Amino acid sequence: MPTALITGASAGLGAEFARQLARRQADLVLVARSADALEELANDLRQTGVAVEVIVADLSVEAHVERVAARLRDAADPVDLLVNNAGFGLPLQFADNDVDDEVRHLRVHVEASMRLMHAALQTMRGRGGRIINVASVAGFISRSTYSACKSWLIGFSRWANVEYARDGVSVTALCPGFTHTSFHERMGLPPGQEGVPRFLWLDAARVVRDGLRDAARGRAVSIPSLRYRVIVALAAVLPSALTSAVARRGRV
Repeated sequence: MPTALITGASAGLGAEFARQLARRQADLVLVARSADALEELANDLRQTGVAVEVIVADLSVEAHVERVAARLRDAADPVDLLVNNAGFGLPLQFADNDVDDEVRHLRVHVEASMRLMHAALQTMRGRGGRIINVASVAGFISRSTYSACKSWLIGFSRWANVEYARDGVSVTALCPGFTHTSFHERMGLPPGQEGVPRFLWLDAARVVRDGLRDAARGRAVSIPSLRYRVIVALAAVLPSALTSAVARRGRV
């Protein structure tokens, strides 16, 4: 796995993917909106002896997505692992949200991920490669547009993992639950104010390790921790009205 491209790499799970892959001596292409944060992380990771390339891009902007896609299509310097991690959350009250924010949310989570997968497959098919789409256990539960976006990623990853296995490409939807990152703070929800029991929180390092392991095994869906696998199994049989009510308690 000599080269990995990670979106949303400046913080949270994206930065953790970058750190773990650098320790495995993978060269990196880091993508995010924040140039300063990207350069700071890149400089730290270069100390491990890996090459780090930085692409500053806002994946809600089509021209920026194309900039990243062009890098993925570069057959002369191919990417072997794509991690679609970029994303953000919105309040769950869809009708009260600005519809332009909702459209931007959809573009980042679904359209950008689809376009980057399409670009990556142009060079991975026949040569081999891995794609990890960071989804969420929210994708198994009915709750506003975040859930719908993650559900799409899970469904598409399942299909693509089967379809492109013959070409040596695995596609994995990584579905963590509540994870200690800056995701919640960016939404104005500091840790401890979600109303979520402590035992449901996961460590970012563990989530990334499980995701990389399951991708290496060719699994279509990776759900870190037994407790969340049980929750997903229950969500499949419980009434959606009940699971939706429970899901209002926090952001996953």
